[in-house]
Amino acid sequence: MTPKQGVSGKPPYDDNNIFAKILRGDIPCRKVYEDEFALAFHDINPQAPHHILVIPKGRYVAFADFAATAPEAEITGFIRAIGHVAHMLGFEDTGYRLLANMGPDSHQEVPHLHVHLFAGRPLGPMLVT
Repeated sequence: MTPKQGVSGKPPYDDNNIFAKILRGDIPCRKVYEDEFALAFHDINPQAPHHILVIPKGRYVAFADFAATAPEAEITGFIRAIGHVAHMLGFEDTGYRLLANMGPDSHQEVPHLHVHLFAGRPLGPMLVT
């Protein structure tokens, strides 16, 4: 067990992370969409003309934990919420990018599973070499 893992081997969830506070209503957000499984809102530091974050309402740090332990309805609901937001905002017309960072090497800044939706301009290559 590494220091960053809980007893079960999965990363521990921090109930004081900013997304947990947003879900509780402790911190406001510019909401785009919400249902029983997910919340979508504008990123406070946008990296593209349209930069939306979609987070599951459950307590998940990483995609692997989410995929392995979330009920099927929650997984389906989260994935559908991402698609719904992209469609609702018209991102499908010219294209968009989905990005999910997992762990320190990916520069995951908030320890709550989240997907970035970027749109509104040509986004260039995935990684700069």
